[in-house]
Amino acid sequence: MKSLTRSLRILEAVAQHQPVTVGELTKIFGLPKSTVQRTLVTLDEAGWLRANRRDTTRWEVGARVLAVRPAALQGSSLFAAAREPMFRLRDTLNETIHLTVPDALHGVVVVDRVDCDHTVRTFHAIGDISPLHATATGHAVLAHLPKSEVDELTAGALEGFGQETITDAAELRAELRRVRDRGYAVNHNQYRPGVCAIAAPVLDEDGTPLASVAVSMPDSRFDPGRLAELGRLVTDTAAEITARHLG
Repeated sequence: MKSLTRSLRILEAVAQHQPVTVGELTKIFGLPKSTVQRTLVTLDEAGWLRANRRDTTRWEVGARVLAVRPAALQGSSLFAAAREPMFRLRDTLNETIHLTVPDALHGVVVVDRVDCDHTVRTFHAIGDISPLHATATGHAVLAHLPKSEVDELTAGALEGFGQETITDAAELRAELRRVRDRGYAVNHNQYRPGVCAIAAPVLDEDGTPLASVAVSMPDSRFDPGRLAELGRLVTDTAAEITARHLG
């Protein structure tokens, strides 16, 4: 049991600090280098971890980790409640629809996707993790989290992914107020260049954000004049998912 607990803690540390070296993990846990290396190899063999492709001395989470939460949620009432509304939204707009769930303050994880039939379209693999501060799905969640959690997120440096990424804490808080006021979040090239998204939260009965639903499209098809219409369609979809989930 002790070795299992150690393995899980090392797995969590790799997820938090990836890509991370054996030496860095040794300093974190105060364990012998041989013990950490042996644990990493065991987790690699099981598919939970893998060596970084560019630097094989560094470790990162493997595909099995990314698949666990989406696979678990696919049997959940949230997943079932979202499927039909997501398909309807896709049919209305012919753009890609994503369902994401928050992973604490680490980010949001894509757990379901309904593709459009455009040749050029956006794509997030199931299991992809995106930052809360740089995405529409993340803003939709952050806007409904307690102030203490937003303060915790903004206490550290906010990574910039491009010129449009909000990296100033005060500016991010102002944007989250706008999201709460209008009911949806907008990402215009903030995370991935050339990609836009509009997202709304799926809330629990006490207002806790359980998930975000988003429509995502290339910048070339984003029409600012339709923003209010797109926002209404996405918020209506999120509200329907919430109602279906709460039953």
